[in-house]
Amino acid sequence: MDSPFGLLAELTYRCPLACAYCSNPLNLADYSDELATDEWRRVLVEASDLGVLQCHLSGGEPLLRRDLVEIVAAAHDLGLYTNLVTSAVGLSRPRAEQLRAAGLDHVQISIQADEPARSDRIAGIPSWTRKLEAMGVVKSLGWPLTVNVVLHRHNIDRIADILGLAEKVGADRVELANTQYYGWAWRNRDALLPSRAQLEAAEVVVRAARERLRDHMDVSYVIPDYYSRYPKPCMGGWASRQLTVTPNGDVLPCPAAQSLPLPRASVRTDPLARIWAESPVMTAFRGTDWMRDPCRSCDRRSLDFGGCRCQAFQLTGDAGRTDPVCHLSPDHALVAKAVEAANADPRADLPLTPRPHRASRRTPAATPRRR
Repeated sequence: MDSPFGLLAELTYRCPLACAYCSNPLNLADYSDELATDEWRRVLVEASDLGVLQCHLSGGEPLLRRDLVEIVAAAHDLGLYTNLVTSAVGLSRPRAEQLRAAGLDHVQISIQADEPARSDRIAGIPSWTRKLEAMGVVKSLGWPLTVNVVLHRHNIDRIADILGLAEKVGADRVELANTQYYGWAWRNRDALLPSRAQLEAAEVVVRAARERLRDHMDVSYVIPDYYSRYPKPCMGGWASRQLTVTPNGDVLPCPAAQSLPLPRASVRTDPLARIWAESPVMTAFRGTDWMRDPCRSCDRRSLDFGGCRCQAFQLTGDAGRTDPVCHLSPDHALVAKAVEAANADPRADLPLTPRPHRASRRTPAATPRRR
């Protein structure tokens, strides 16, 4: 069993945006009892002792945590490389300067599109101008900047202009990630899944951009699972090198695993090292012994690990089945049917169900409540 090197610290699921592709859980109220500052400090110590080197501070919107600076400082003092994953709504210059002084290493800012009206419509609130202003602050303070764009039917045709915007703001890296269909994105899948023609056009643009920008901006592009011949490996293998801690202290091998019918494990009741080594949520699909055919007899079993367990469960109701994205899966028709529908009328503009706003509620005090 390897030690994890990456921790995704989901500090809160509260968020001022209402993106219809959000992968956060549908049952947001279940995560309102957020870990307090001292609890996060203890989690970071235990993560460092376990071998974690990178800490990604995410959500929701982590800037809604009033103790974010203290959490960053605690991670920095432990020698962890820290990355803030943010919508940038709330990243004012004074707040950014505090985070810089606390030792934050990297900032990743999401944008929804390259133009104000489209971006604000997808985000659910006027935010485009604030995002651009925050990118300027990030660059002026000397941080590396990653611009992240979740692609879908409603913005993928603008990919050339999105890349142009990333270049204009001086991004060091741009992530063009097609939607993963979990949480609210699953609810909106039919309205978000792009057509094959859209994808083919986008790939031409990305190839040209990679060549043109290779000396000063890294361009990462991830196609939708549904259009792949083989599934993606789940976080490099289930509970292999990454772990997630949710706002209420649940520990998961990936952000979407809260949807699976597995026993919960929490940092409020067990040490992180014990959870990583022994808890059912971490051991259920670790390695390859759990596999059934066709995965068990497949030469790719140690490359893609049977694909995504959460996607298998979502599509078939059984987390142990081969990911239906794989063309060898007996359930592949479930994916093929969705792709067929997305291509039946590529001009279709289906309505989206936005994620509800949850930007209120006080951050927990530094001392945990008695339980």
